[in-house]
Amino acid sequence: MDRLHPSTLSKLPADIARPRYPREALRAGIVHLGVGAFARAHFAVATEAALHSGGELRWGIVGASLRRRDTHEALAPQSGLYTVALRNAADGVAAPEPLQVVGALTQVLVASDDPGAVLARIAHADTRIVSLTVTEKGYHRDPASGALQLDDPDIQHDLAHFQTPRTAIGFLVRGLHLRMQRERAPVTLLSLDNLPANGHTLRSLVLAFAEHVDSGLHAWILSRCTFPNSVVDRIVPRTSDGDRERISHRLGVRDAWPVVAESYGDWVVEDRFAAGRPDWEAGGTRFVQKAEPFERLKLRMVNGSHSALAYLGAMAGLKTVDQAIGVHALNRFLDALMREEIAPTLPSLPGVSLDSYRARLLQRFANPTLQHRTCQIAMDGSQKLPQRLLDTVRDRLRANASFERLALAVAAWTHYLRGIDETGQRYEIEDPLAPALAQQMARAEDAAAGVPDSMSAERRRIEVFSAFKPVFGELGSEPRFVEALARHTLSLRQRGVLLTAARAA
Repeated sequence: MDRLHPSTLSKLPADIARPRYPREALRAGIVHLGVGAFARAHFAVATEAALHSGGELRWGIVGASLRRRDTHEALAPQSGLYTVALRNAADGVAAPEPLQVVGALTQVLVASDDPGAVLARIAHADTRIVSLTVTEKGYHRDPASGALQLDDPDIQHDLAHFQTPRTAIGFLVRGLHLRMQRERAPVTLLSLDNLPANGHTLRSLVLAFAEHVDSGLHAWILSRCTFPNSVVDRIVPRTSDGDRERISHRLGVRDAWPVVAESYGDWVVEDRFAAGRPDWEAGGTRFVQKAEPFERLKLRMVNGSHSALAYLGAMAGLKTVDQAIGVHALNRFLDALMREEIAPTLPSLPGVSLDSYRARLLQRFANPTLQHRTCQIAMDGSQKLPQRLLDTVRDRLRANASFERLALAVAAWTHYLRGIDETGQRYEIEDPLAPALAQQMARAEDAAAGVPDSMSAERRRIEVFSAFKPVFGELGSEPRFVEALARHTLSLRQRGVLLTAARAA
């Protein structure tokens, strides 16, 4: 079978969408760090729509993988072309799967192979936007305080070896340094990750790093570059070998690196760009003055409930999100969590009904065609919980309101850290703080040993574990939080996930 390539586009079936602009005329106005499945299924698709809208052809994307070579190796022979398959279901039945070949991505670099090439693209005169999807852990920030982790080995490396960075923050600051030295125009730095105030967060981390490098650079970034906040929402599960085979069969040519996603997609961005932007409105993007209300809605309602379902489902031995939401006890629990404890912490938004939003979200989770694995969502919990669940707990505590279901969601993560589910299956804890969490868990178990009463022992165990400040901050010393968490972790141990969730629903 031939490979997907510009020369084979004419061979595709008529129902396959493909680039309709002169791709050879594209200039790379965007450099994107972390060119994984989500970026290609969401950000690049929005950019493709802008290119199709008749706008300027200066918004091609050069992607950069920070460590892994697989995306480069798959897409280089395809000149950056790949397919997006949108998977949806109606009443539990798979709907037709539209395919689109995306051409906006023109090149994929590998930063670990050639950091100079990535820095050159950031510093290039054509570059106007540098965007990121590097996940929460890629920012090297303290999850509780949000500060740059200056004691992180990779950050220390980048400060000591400024010319050859390893981290996204290091690449950004060095690239901006080169732009300043070469008297190039400032750029917009655009985070698309699930962080609170992701633009403000990125700005503070970049400036903190730059302050340790060059005070003049710090001032240049502060006065000239922009960091708009943005909120993205689309479920993008990991692509399987079966997906690749099915999509290639439909195309009639082999695509080594397609992505699959749900048809729903939303992107809200603050319209603050230092050197212009694509016509992203053509793809449905909403530009606003302030993204924070939309961010809170998404982080708490979508991401918070997604994490809660993932940890409970994974511990019950349920492999995918649709399996987990299909269990009555978990469905009722998640619905009550969003309705009773998350929704009251959210601002009202024009045109947004929280009841409708919640109902649609439950339908999205129930999509059986996505096969979104609970273990994928469960990764990097130490980086996700503070903004997805713990900030909501803090708001409920300040309001002296119930947070029992939120506490169960946090307890589910604590329970998940045992590394073995209720069916006896073991799994690896994939988290940048996994060793430290394991040590804290061991200290907690030692502290509870010998305490005769089971509830007293569990309370002591949680007191020690929740003292882990990189995740919990000061919340871990709040007696009401510790008591609720201990009550739920004990129930999860003694009664199991489904009975505990049913009692909390």
